[in-house]
Amino acid sequence: MQLRLLPPLAGLLVFGLLLFSQIPARAQLFETKAAQVFMIDAETGTVLFSKDADKPIQPASMGKLMTMEVVFNAIKSGRLKLDDTFVVSENAWRKGGAPSGTSTMFAKLKSSIRLEDLIQGVTVQAANDGCIVIAEGMSGSEDNFAAQMTERARQIGLKTSTFVNSTGLPADGQQTTVRELAQLAVHLWRDYPDFYRYYGQKDFTWNKISQRNRNPLLAMDIGADGLAVGASEASGFGIVGSISHNGTRVIAAMSGLANDKERAEEARKLLDWGVRSFEKTEIFAKDEVVGEAQVFGGAKSGVTLKAKGPIDIFLPITNRDKLTARIVYNGPVAAPVEEGQPVGALRVWIGDTLSQETPLFAAESIGVGTLPQRALDAVKELAVGWLR
Repeated sequence: MQLRLLPPLAGLLVFGLLLFSQIPARAQLFETKAAQVFMIDAETGTVLFSKDADKPIQPASMGKLMTMEVVFNAIKSGRLKLDDTFVVSENAWRKGGAPSGTSTMFAKLKSSIRLEDLIQGVTVQAANDGCIVIAEGMSGSEDNFAAQMTERARQIGLKTSTFVNSTGLPADGQQTTVRELAQLAVHLWRDYPDFYRYYGQKDFTWNKISQRNRNPLLAMDIGADGLAVGASEASGFGIVGSISHNGTRVIAAMSGLANDKERAEEARKLLDWGVRSFEKTEIFAKDEVVGEAQVFGGAKSGVTLKAKGPIDIFLPITNRDKLTARIVYNGPVAAPVEEGQPVGALRVWIGDTLSQETPLFAAESIGVGTLPQRALDAVKELAVGWLR
């Protein structure tokens, strides 16, 4: 990896943005009891906090977010309608209904239920019977539906999440990560605004039975409007939460907490910190030069770099010395270089979390150099190339 910085970056030091070719050890800006955490700004995808975010975990009821993604996608594409009805099979009734002793909407055996009611049963009450009824109605069996969930997960960019059932109940081979749960939550918020609102519904009354939403954040008056909680013996208590405050939306997924009380408190503290502790700042305008990459065998020794548009970062309001950045690329870049050619990226860290990565492109074209220029570059490469 190579690093080359131009004078415009020096101004970033005013903001406490330190730029190094070697990044030193970093400390976290936030402490939490959760074993796995991933928090992002929903609008930009900027990572605000990460802790063991790629460790596979049991999704528990948080897996129902993927169940709903499949449903919402089917409605959006016209394959389903909210007024469609599905029949409660004996399998759904026994595995997810009143006899199961799990979270349920108490669907009656062989009754027909509107899809919109099933959606609210799942999003508000985490109803296992609702999930199974939907799965059987859409795909013929829960196994078929789970395979569809996994296929759909890959389509939207979730590489680890694998589903064996529609409910999230423990099963061999069923797994996800907090990173992918948060990414899934952002996808639901961004792509299905008409359906995302169900997650903020504080209670749901159906068939004369009223139940409150299982998400503890909704009762805290912190701007929360979603999304799901879960618990398993293998992965502990977890939550996927979303709050909006002063135009900023933060989404976090957490796992590995000891109990429901600890889950609620740790989620509240993390999300509240997320919306209050950062400010969005433009560090480079559109078409502004960000830095320079070394060129091998070119008419010039370096090529200037820029992004496709402006570059914004989320600066910690305090502890700005914990924010670091560097330009990285595989180099030196061999000539010729065409304007607009992908060259590298600007990476920004908050503490020890890689917060964002912005692709950088050649801002100019560099032709092949003369024979003496190329010979000199070859000598330089022989002398210092081994140091990289």
